[in-house]
Amino acid sequence: MPARDLLLDPLWRGKELGRPIPASPHAVSVALPRWQDVVGYEEKKPEVVNALTSGYPRFFIHAEVRELARQIGDGQPCLPFPSLRAARVCAEFIERTSGERAKVLAFRGVHGVVTSDAGTPALRAFWQHTGLIVSTREANARLAGQAPAADDLAVRQSLRRQLAGFYDCAEDDVFLAPTGMAAQFAALQAAMQRTPGQPTAQLGFPYVDTLKLQQKLGFGGILLHHLGSIDAELQALLRRQPLAACFCEIPGNPLLGSADVRRIRPILREHRVPLVADDVVATPANVDLSNHADLIATSLTKFIAGTGNAMGGALICNPRSPLYDEIKPIVSAQHEELLWGEDAVVLDVQARSFPDRMKRHNQSGLLLAERLRRHPAVERVWYPKWEFSEAYEAVRRPDGGWGALITFLPKNGDTKSPGIYDRLAICKGPSLGTVFTLACPFTLLAHYTELEWAESCGVSRYLIRISVGLEDSEDLWQRLERALAGA
Repeated sequence: MPARDLLLDPLWRGKELGRPIPASPHAVSVALPRWQDVVGYEEKKPEVVNALTSGYPRFFIHAEVRELARQIGDGQPCLPFPSLRAARVCAEFIERTSGERAKVLAFRGVHGVVTSDAGTPALRAFWQHTGLIVSTREANARLAGQAPAADDLAVRQSLRRQLAGFYDCAEDDVFLAPTGMAAQFAALQAAMQRTPGQPTAQLGFPYVDTLKLQQKLGFGGILLHHLGSIDAELQALLRRQPLAACFCEIPGNPLLGSADVRRIRPILREHRVPLVADDVVATPANVDLSNHADLIATSLTKFIAGTGNAMGGALICNPRSPLYDEIKPIVSAQHEELLWGEDAVVLDVQARSFPDRMKRHNQSGLLLAERLRRHPAVERVWYPKWEFSEAYEAVRRPDGGWGALITFLPKNGDTKSPGIYDRLAICKGPSLGTVFTLACPFTLLAHYTELEWAESCGVSRYLIRISVGLEDSEDLWQRLERALAGA
């Protein structure tokens, strides 16, 4: 049978709960078609959890990875890691945070970390927050006893060359990683090595794991979430104590506002504090951070891949940074080539069409954002064109757009959001940046155990986030309009 065309025939009905999006053993999303499914997933309800055949790989352990872990751990709690160093860092984290023993076992080219039931939450937290995971493709190859392919080096070089073109840097300024979070972790590790024992700061409301990473695997992460006063807050913080680094997202997820790097940069440069910027939502097609960021950590899983069936990340050392000569040797010395070759093949192929795809994403994203903003059933729309727009415009490329991620709050969201979400005839599940449109109630998925805290930061639990794909934009708008009409 031909593969289902998710642009024309999305997974959105209740009966499709748990199906992989797309239909691939390497899918990074899973159908959560109803509001109650998302709640059930977060509350670990058996009727939802048992229906899942896939999920985002840092949160959901795929069957191939589970089998690899089973063979290594022989029935004990275990997860595989792509290198001995990664496994040792994980084992140390488990012992330090849980007090439980953890041992590292080599197996067919990977290294498993085995612990107790009491150590399992720390094991899973390390896998989730650091992104140092074994991909489904690598797990399959290791189970079959296959060695890495002979052309892996050439494929990674080709991918680095393409990324260097997007970021206007040299190929050896690009450091590939198995996930976007692994790129963030590499940046954090470099900052900690350069300035040991000092905390980091998060500028703007963060993607959940970016802050957790700093808090749990760094020396503390300090959140400054008020974008309008962030330069004053940062100055006050630096008067009180030194920082190892600052992290920010351009724009943020899910509220899509940007920290004004024009105001932040001189403060950080004065104190020689590196800025680690995450451009995943905007992408390098739309923004140029080379005048401001010292490191750029990005996820290749999202718009650059587009297919939703490959994981990858990259850390870019910005050659125009005044800290370049200091930071790049640290990043280079700690780097391990952990992006699996077969995943690099997918990413390398997809990167070739990324610039043209992104232009289409931009066009549809803007059209839908403007129409949602005018719709009588919508209370508010968040989109980079309007959220702290001067900060975004300062880094937007002359031919760049505002991206394809939109967050909106329906009027009377406490009663209306669930029904609108359930009626949306588009794919519904975690992740973003796919060629097919993908929606989720982001706050529930990312912050279910801390909803009150998220709402204190201005992030409503009734938000709906849409990653706009490459469907016909008029057809897509009609699907949205039908869902909103019931409100």
